[in-house]
Amino acid sequence: MDHGASSYRRYLCGDEDALAEIVKEYFDHLVFFIQRYVGDFAAAEDIAMDVFAWLIVHKTRYNFSVSLKTYLFMLGRSRALDYIKRRNRLQAVELSEVATLADDGPSLEETLLEDERKRTVHQALESLNEEMRLVIHLTYFEDLSAEEAGKVLKKNRKQVYNLLYRAKNALRTIL
Repeated sequence: MDHGASSYRRYLCGDEDALAEIVKEYFDHLVFFIQRYVGDFAAAEDIAMDVFAWLIVHKTRYNFSVSLKTYLFMLGRSRALDYIKRRNRLQAVELSEVATLADDGPSLEETLLEDERKRTVHQALESLNEEMRLVIHLTYFEDLSAEEAGKVLKKNRKQVYNLLYRAKNALRTIL
């Protein structure tokens, strides 16, 4: 069996029924596969639908080097892992807890003070020379390592550390 390749070829030639066959054949299997990753059946169904939508939009991406089933499962796994990353970054909160969380936020005064601190730091950064500003931005705002920042700035690790040291001292003086 060609695991859907002939149906996909028919779909590429314009046969919409072939796509329906593919969805009918693989949707449930894909949902159960994705559900093992995400642990949520509704989310798995959404991800599976997203996989088929991606297949429709990007018709020419599938190159028949692997079976269509394998390709769909590869896409499903990738989407499931992306979903897990996003879900882990976001914290689920019960609706009843929202009112209590809103009261725990910073006051207007704290927000204004924080904004003023940020503005002061950005003004101080603007007064630095270009290299110092870039190394501070890359290491502290973009979270790049010294090696990665060095590749961007075409400097070695020691030069980046020296530049960071000089930039921090200049900022201390300014602030």
